[in-house]
Amino acid sequence: MIGAIAGDIIRSVHEFNNIKTEDFPLFNPKSTFTDDTVMTVAVADCILTGKGYAAAFKEWGRLFIGLYNIGR
Repeated sequence: MIGAIAGDIIRSVHEFNNIKTEDFPLFNPKSTFTDDTVMTVAVADCILTGKGYAAAFKEWGRLFIGLYNIGR
């Protein structure tokens, strides 16, 4: 879980600019969480609480949209 989230944040600055090199800094000042990070947390929420996946995805997805819009 931690590795998936860290990997997503590390690669977030390259999400739409696919680079082929492995020579890049792990954390860039522009690194941030993404929708993939949020959905990973939603899956953890389901596993830990027994909440339904659809409900958790909607709940966490709406939270992400709110946070994403604040950060723009």
